[in-house]
Amino acid sequence: MKITVIGAGAIGGNLAAKLRTAGHDVQVTDARGRQAVRAEVLEAGARTADLAAAVQDRDVIILSIPFGVAGQLADLFASVPAETVVIDTSNYYPGMLSEPIEAVDNGQVESVYTAGQLGRSVVKAWNAALAETQRTRGVPAGTPGRLAIPVAGDTQEARRVAMQLVDDTGFDPYDAGPLADSWRQQPNSPAYCTELTLDELPAALAAADRAKDAAIRDSLPHRIAALGANPTVDDVVEMNRAAHR
Repeated sequence: MKITVIGAGAIGGNLAAKLRTAGHDVQVTDARGRQAVRAEVLEAGARTADLAAAVQDRDVIILSIPFGVAGQLADLFASVPAETVVIDTSNYYPGMLSEPIEAVDNGQVESVYTAGQLGRSVVKAWNAALAETQRTRGVPAGTPGRLAIPVAGDTQEARRVAMQLVDDTGFDPYDAGPLADSWRQQPNSPAYCTELTLDELPAALAAADRAKDAAIRDSLPHRIAALGANPTVDDVVEMNRAAHR
């Protein structure tokens, strides 16, 4: 597929490299300029592009940008065909990685808010796994213990496309239903950054509790500080699991 990744940070850059390695035609663009694209992304064969050109004639556009800024791209996306699948990887951390957003604080689902700001439907994927998990723990399909990633969206076809790409990045995709249900994979739900298999993920999604999970999310600075200097991926995953025991 022809794919554009907007945002070359830890998750966006990783996805660009992995999807290019999987054989897709990948362009990557970043508001900080072409110099923000890491060397390993370009070594994998992804190409840098200017933003306006990067959203034209593409099958999939992946938004790997800070939560709350999608509205700045609404005019750009007005010319993008409706059949182009748009995937949102962002997460809302008010007061940490984002300014507080009243609509979301009052209960609007994160990616439903993003879709409204963007002016088109989106699919939620890759948000519920740590960047380092995505970079280092993807394995071929059929590998025992392969980790799973939930995918939520409002059309079966859009979810199908996103799920195929999740599989291409080394993870079992799980159909998590409509976008309105994607709150179950938001921070810090039992399914969020806890490294679960396809057999384990459905129960974790079902166990989500919006008020409890938001409180766990907001306690992140304290919990991270308690891990000490230089926590490992395993340390962070265990911290997230322990919050729900």
